[in-house]
Amino acid sequence: MTVHVRFAPSPTGKLHVGNIRAALFNALLARAHGGVFLLRSDDTDQARSTKAFEDGIQNDLKWLGLEWDDFARQSERFSVYEDVAGHLKEQGLLYPCYETADELDRKRKLQRARGLPPVYDRAALELSEQEKADLEAEGRQPHWRFKLKRAEVRWDDMIRGEQAFDTGTMSDPVLIREDGAFLYTLPSCIDDVDFGITHVVRGEDHVTNTAAQIEVFQAIIDYRGDGKIPTFAHHSLLVGKDGEGLSKRLGSLAIENMREEGIEPQAITSLLARLGTSQPVEPVLAIEELAKGFSFDILGRAPARFDMEELKLLNAKILHEMPYSALESRLVELGVSEDVWNVVHGNIERLEDAADWRDIIQRAILPVIDDEDREFCRTAAEKALTVSADGEGWSVLTKALKEETGRKGKGLFMPLRKALTGKPNGPEMPDLFALIGKEKAAARLRGERA
Repeated sequence: MTVHVRFAPSPTGKLHVGNIRAALFNALLARAHGGVFLLRSDDTDQARSTKAFEDGIQNDLKWLGLEWDDFARQSERFSVYEDVAGHLKEQGLLYPCYETADELDRKRKLQRARGLPPVYDRAALELSEQEKADLEAEGRQPHWRFKLKRAEVRWDDMIRGEQAFDTGTMSDPVLIREDGAFLYTLPSCIDDVDFGITHVVRGEDHVTNTAAQIEVFQAIIDYRGDGKIPTFAHHSLLVGKDGEGLSKRLGSLAIENMREEGIEPQAITSLLARLGTSQPVEPVLAIEELAKGFSFDILGRAPARFDMEELKLLNAKILHEMPYSALESRLVELGVSEDVWNVVHGNIERLEDAADWRDIIQRAILPVIDDEDREFCRTAAEKALTVSADGEGWSVLTKALKEETGRKGKGLFMPLRKALTGKPNGPEMPDLFALIGKEKAAARLRGERA
């Protein structure tokens, strides 16, 4: 069996880390088994879905390296959904209900007050054709519910293990709204059958819906005369480092925002692929490498803690391992040469930081010299002009200064670093000295803007 998975975002907003974790697991499963990764745009909500959001979703996935093998758009399949819905209505599996939202809310409150579960009472099934006509004459339009079997539904979840739910404890799900718009379940199940989806990998917040959806799947398969209910895998959800949910912070965790903040795509995929697993979080530059170690066996049941600071640290590690060739086009745009990159990349957190070091090396800066170090730096300036402008020259310079001034350790090296770079830390000074050049170095040591 060829593994066939899907990621099905609604183009009603931007992708965030929670979405991407689900997309990543699907893509890794497909890559690990030589399968097919389908991107499906669930745009049945025509009022809220936009082309801009759909384009943004696709741009984010491409940027992350999550390329899809096939694409579908639900708004192009309404006739298919209407056909299946018509059959389900004929079979009595989709039935019209006329209660308003307020009436349903009152019913639920009464049931709770009586100590009963707030499950829909199927009152609509008792309506006569005349009563339905009278309600519609009042201007009411029906919403359509799927009639559950009220039986136990079992499945073997690839992450959670054996699962069992009694659909008799659930309300018959609404599949079509009063305005005729399809809700998520029916189009999604039809598409999964028609596109041959073998595995549905999604967050554990969908577990309670799965039993009802399995019954919907079976009704569609019975009508189609072919197809198979997918295997399910419900992974844990992301929470913040404090253990709280991320729902209130998802705006700031949008992939688009992270890209603008200088986070590398490999940092995001490396972290999300390993959070909540038994494997260590470490830099992995290629999706194919992540796929090699992917298995549902490594996923834990506990919520996975997402920490933005951990992502930033991983981002720095990713950049520290990146060769110039992998980033050449972006570094050229920043005006960072290969010589500069090779010296500074081990000391940056974002790619844009390399441009800051480029400026320190190539442009005029105001040196930082403490009063007690001025005489020392003037001596260093004189000697800097006498050495070669390379790493060996730096060694000769510091050795001579140590012998003449008696300074050593931090007292010797820190004043030189601050005068030459304006910063108390950074890349190795022999390499920086070679790139800055001895004339510019001497000028900075004299306290000049150079």
